[in-house]
Amino acid sequence: MLGQGFVSAASIAASVLFILSLGGLSNQEKAKRAVWYGIVGMAVAVFFTAFGPGIGGYWWMIPMMIIGAVAGWHVAKRVAMTEMPQLVAALHSFVGLAAVFVAWNADLERRRVLAAQALEAGQQEFSAFAALVA
Repeated sequence: MLGQGFVSAASIAASVLFILSLGGLSNQEKAKRAVWYGIVGMAVAVFFTAFGPGIGGYWWMIPMMIIGAVAGWHVAKRVAMTEMPQLVAALHSFVGLAAVFVAWNADLERRRVLAAQALEAGQQEFSAFAALVA
């Protein structure tokens, strides 16, 4: 897929876009442009992360993104504009859930590496995060 250099450059570009987005949201005249900076920054981050080196399991990734989009849309449609703090809190709950899944995946990879090391298997079979753990 894409090399690590592309992914690093895209991360920097996405970070700059996110900073511009946050800076522009403090001003009503610039808010519309700032929202688009955030949208483009997130699209760049997701694309280059998904197609970066050592990423697999696309058959899991696409359905999970669709489920997350549907759940977020459903929650956003139910909350009125006057209840915006509740919407932000609800969407932050999804971020916490994502962090739980990332930690769970890290633990599963750690256990897989430990099991392979106990069997004295070669480390050539590992890719991405498991190779870092090994």
